[in-house]
Order: sequence, then structure tokens, then C-alpha cells
Amino acid sequence: MSNQAPNEARVIPLRPPAGRPGTARPASERPAASPPRAMPSAPAPQALRAPKEPLWRDLIGDVLRRERLAQERTLKDVADAARISMPYLSEVERGRKEASSEVLAAAAHALGLGLGDLLSLAQGELTRHSGRSRGPSTAPYNGLCLAA
Repeated sequence: MSNQAPNEARVIPLRPPAGRPGTARPASERPAASPPRAMPSAPAPQALRAPKEPLWRDLIGDVLRRERLAQERTLKDVADAARISMPYLSEVERGRKEASSEVLAAAAHALGLGLGDLLSLAQGELTRHSGRSRGPSTAPYNGLCLAA
């Protein structure tokens, strides 16, 4: 058994002080504080960094929200029609969740769109974002791009 009082917490130091175990050094013997570390250099100015491409989930969410608002429908109305939870649809619209193709198809159908329509609108958004950040693309492109 322990000789500790029943209502007292026992403190176990994580690191014993340098020197003899179980004894603390007086303040005069403790090492001086280490000099402050140099801060990392400031990040490069925004103009010098390559623009970040938007995430697919952000593009899809933007399209879903824009279509819902254009139809003047509530989040609850579309979520009920799609048979998905309202909080989940909200997170998909905000780009916080990576929705499955079944969820995207259900949300698109609830808005009167096909899955191809939704993906085509998102591809248009991606093209607009890419066009703003870089010059015109020199790569040939004549179709719908799907990411898995």
C-alpha cells in the first residue's frame, strides 16, 4: 500500500531535473533560457506564388448551391427531395465533404439536373478558375473530364 493520504493526488514529474533524481536545482544553478529561435522567413508574396487550383468538392458545392438558390429552394426542401440529411447537404455545398457519386446524383436530380449536367457545370467553373489564374491553355481539350 501507499503512504499517500486518500484524497491527495500523487504528482509524477515527466522529466526528472538534471543532476540527482528526485532533487530540484536552485534557480541560481538552472541553465539560462535558450536564445529565441529565428522566425522562418516570410512567405513569398502572393504574386510570386502559383495560384492554387480549386478543389473539385468546392466546385461541385458552388454549383449545387447556385442552382438551389436560382430555384429559390431551401436546403431542407432539396435535402428531403434527395433523401439526404440537411446538415450533410450543407457541408457538401460548402465544400467540406467529398460526396459520393450517388449523393451527387441524388442532389442533382432533386434540383432537376442530371449527373452529367452537374459535372458539366462544375467543369465550366474549373475552366473559368483556370482561365483567370493562367493564360489560355495550349493543351487540346474537347470533352468532359471526370475525376475518380
